[in-house]
Amino acid sequence: MRNMDFSNLKAIYINCTLKKSPRTSHTAKLIGVSKEIMEKEGVSVEHIRLVDHAIANGVYPDMTEHGWEKDEWPQLFNKILDADILIVGTPIWLGEKSSIAQKLIERLYAMSGKTNDKGQYIYYGKVGGCIITGNEDGVKHCAMGILYSLQHIGYSIPPQADCGWIGEVGPGPSYGDSEWQGETLDQAAGVESDFTNKNTTFMTYNILHLASMLKKNSGYPPYGNSKKEWENGERWKFNNPEYR
Repeated sequence: MRNMDFSNLKAIYINCTLKKSPRTSHTAKLIGVSKEIMEKEGVSVEHIRLVDHAIANGVYPDMTEHGWEKDEWPQLFNKILDADILIVGTPIWLGEKSSIAQKLIERLYAMSGKTNDKGQYIYYGKVGGCIITGNEDGVKHCAMGILYSLQHIGYSIPPQADCGWIGEVGPGPSYGDSEWQGETLDQAAGVESDFTNKNTTFMTYNILHLASMLKKNSGYPPYGNSKKEWENGERWKFNNPEYR
């Protein structure tokens, strides 16, 4: 299987670091590993730091209609909607995903009531994953919350759709650091981790395979899952149970 063609796919990485550009983001460094694979496979890729944009807090599509002076979310959402793949990257703080990642999930949720041209919820047919970095345990915990949220609003999640790297418990170099406390490290932290490299590669390709399959089939058939048809009275094989 060496003739896979992913060149018709679009992916967007949303980096939920707390650091505005151009400050170094360790999460961006691990995102770069996955991103490079996609680019080599011909995928159209965009990498955005959410913190660089004026994204309002809230759970409505446009928060300027709810008291905020500025909200760049509607423009960013168009980019997310145009992509076949969404990968959320976040550092770990106090064992949790960043506050920026939570804001992203809330704003994605704000749009989840919209529908596509089949009457399905708007994220149907799109694929999600996540990339986590930090210095203490919490990769799987953060991934659970992110991937649950993505699938709940309609994203499809393939097998092993997360990857990450954590250093030793306590202060220490973060992913990609070549120096720590003024001393040069023998090698950049994390980059030789076979576990991280394998999982990042597998995650990337699992996402690509599922996105490719869904795109070839124009997403999911609307049979049994169209909000529009349900509201029009269609119930397919559902029958409300009678309790006696």
